[in-house]
Amino acid sequence: MVPILSTLISLALVWVVGAVILMIVSRLGLGLSVDGFGAAFIASAVISIVTGVLAWLLGLIGITIGGPGLIAGLIGVVISAVILLISDRFVKGMKVDGFGGAIIAAIAYGAVTWLLHWVINLLF
Repeated sequence: MVPILSTLISLALVWVVGAVILMIVSRLGLGLSVDGFGAAFIASAVISIVTGVLAWLLGLIGITIGGPGLIAGLIGVVISAVILLISDRFVKGMKVDGFGGAIIAAIAYGAVTWLLHWVINLLF
């Protein structure tokens, strides 16, 4: 497969999975809501782009996202919450209920993502 086509298909798949996760978190009522799958798909794309830009900017000053330990996990949740708040500004149809809602939604998003990866690993 042509490398650019493979990359585009991978991006689209990541955005679809992200949209499904956003829909699940939205239906749980945990600080984030999306109007439908279209808004969730766009939000997933925006979240991916904002995450990439933020990781790049933090990398420029020597800060990396992730790593082991409780402190790294807490920092990751705060960064994810900020990413959700930033994405909320760009996506019509996505609403984050303040910083507290963003923290809860970031934790829920991470938990659903982990659960989905766990189920996929069991199946394949």
